[in-house]
Amino acid sequence: MIRDFIQQMMNYTTLKFTHLYHFFTIPINLTTLSTFMKTIKRIFSYYGRYPKLATAQLLCAILMTTMLPIFSEMSGRIYKEIISPHEITKKTKITLNTIQNVPNVDAKTKNLIIKNLSTELPDLESTSHKEDTSSKLLWYTLIALASFFAKDFFNYLRILINNVFEQKAIFDLRSELYSKLQRLPIKWFDTRRTGDTMTRVAEDVPAMERLLIDGVEQGLVAVLQIGIISLYLIWKDPILGFTALAPIPFLAIGAVIYTKNAKDRHRDVKKFTGDMNSLLSDNISGIRQIKSYAAEGDEIKRFNSLSDKVREATLKVMRYWALYSPSMSFLNSIGYVLVLGVGGYRIINDPNIGTEIYLFFFTSIWALYEPIGRLHGLNQMALSSKAAAERIFEILDTPDETHADNGNNLISPVQGEVCFKNLSFTYDKDTEEGSPNTTLKDISFTAKPGETIALVGSTGAGKSTLVNLITRFYEYDKGSITIDGLELNTINKTSLRSSIAYVTQDAFLFNGTVRENMLLGKRDASDTELWAALEAANAAHYVKELTNQLDTNVGERGVKLSGGEKQRLSIARALLKDQPILILDEATASVDSKTEKLIQDALDNLMSSRTAFVIAHRLSTIQNADSIYVLDKGQIIEHGTHSELLQLKGKYASLCNQSFLKQTNTN
Repeated sequence: MIRDFIQQMMNYTTLKFTHLYHFFTIPINLTTLSTFMKTIKRIFSYYGRYPKLATAQLLCAILMTTMLPIFSEMSGRIYKEIISPHEITKKTKITLNTIQNVPNVDAKTKNLIIKNLSTELPDLESTSHKEDTSSKLLWYTLIALASFFAKDFFNYLRILINNVFEQKAIFDLRSELYSKLQRLPIKWFDTRRTGDTMTRVAEDVPAMERLLIDGVEQGLVAVLQIGIISLYLIWKDPILGFTALAPIPFLAIGAVIYTKNAKDRHRDVKKFTGDMNSLLSDNISGIRQIKSYAAEGDEIKRFNSLSDKVREATLKVMRYWALYSPSMSFLNSIGYVLVLGVGGYRIINDPNIGTEIYLFFFTSIWALYEPIGRLHGLNQMALSSKAAAERIFEILDTPDETHADNGNNLISPVQGEVCFKNLSFTYDKDTEEGSPNTTLKDISFTAKPGETIALVGSTGAGKSTLVNLITRFYEYDKGSITIDGLELNTINKTSLRSSIAYVTQDAFLFNGTVRENMLLGKRDASDTELWAALEAANAAHYVKELTNQLDTNVGERGVKLSGGEKQRLSIARALLKDQPILILDEATASVDSKTEKLIQDALDNLMSSRTAFVIAHRLSTIQNADSIYVLDKGQIIEHGTHSELLQLKGKYASLCNQSFLKQTNTN
């Protein structure tokens, strides 16, 4: 790796760099450079929303940086105007004493030499000389002290402004990302791993935040400091100034080489971390299954395998950094040595250049090389942040679900007439119409206001897909669905879903209190309304027995409640929502007969005077439906009432005879 690094250093020595900023960002490939700069620019675009704060911060950074050369300037003046004359006078007096004691020189000649040497010597012991030098020393010292105070004061203001600035930008980023997740279509989540999405929110956002914070906190100050100190050094002595800047092209070449393939290394770290967190999320969610199958050992091996990939990818990044960072530090050190050597050579060959030039440069040159080292660290951070930002922007650039924020509103009050006409749908959009893989084909029927429609069929027949089209979780390909005569795919989704209550087989409860889960149905519901909904759902009696009743925490996914209790709480939430269209997707599945009777009573209350779509394997749930539609391979093959379908002796009757539809015994 070292040999390759040196070889690449030699290959790129002919590169020319016109911008100082390039030495920590510019890749070799112009397309890669363009992509990199677009990503970085987009990251910092969050700052562009606050131009006043940006201007104030820039002004403070400039004022702070301009204070840096003042100490060097005052140090040089103190040496040149106070210390140097004092030393010269002392050395001249020693020379005069030596001349006095030289033998074989006549007194007249000695006096002439002594007179010439003594003419411009200050009287170090005189009161006026001491007052003058003391006054200058005090003045220059106070100016140096004031420059340090001003530098730190402006830095204090800059940090305060930057903290407000960065937190506003970070808040905007988090809010935008979370808002985007709420607006993404269900299909997007179907193809993404939860753990990877969580990694993007929990880890990639903070990684991007670091560039937002330190990119301005360190990068802006570093670039200004390099520019101002470079101009100061060139102004003091152009030859030595450019000598001090000599290592910068080589620093740029090193940064280019390091950056060239770094994006892949950092992307690997992010990818493997996302894979590991996805497995972790799945394992925590499925911990009961893992334990029940005694699969702990196998899962540990799987996790360690992915964790090892993260370790290897991270070490690969660190190995390159371990070579890059000291190499850049060594090049910085060459700058000090060059200034030392070239400065000494010029003083020897040009007496007019005072030795104070060393003082000017060596009290300032640190301020040139220190921010360069900081920019190398920012280079590493920028590469990591870019990889994280790309994953975040991938989410932000995903199109919103159709009509998330626009579309027609349902006319209030909603009557609840739902009409399907020649409806077709497939999950795989590349599937041709009429293919065996088409999920729904030529579905046509009408649910009148207040009717209960039961959907029956074997697993995979398309029942859940059909009701998911009503909520526009997915968009149908062909045909028509209307609600109260308004085409479904033109309706604003907020308006649509606000008019639908949905109870699923897996009653999802959030990790919060009973009250918080209920208020999802109606945000401003009173306690009286909450208890009324719980009573109607046959859930009030067990909620009253909970430790804190409505304020009892139900645990993650409602783990502290039984399956039947969760389902009744879900039904109570739908009752509280009190909307004209109701969808029940296997709402009584996976519960015992006694619990099913309680849930069925609650469902009867819920379906009253509402247009209801019911998917169930329980006869008790569907036999009283106004119409039952039997689906098979995505098509309606039978429809009618319970008694009518039994008389047909078709698919429905067959399902009943095969106990696919279960008659509940509640005795």
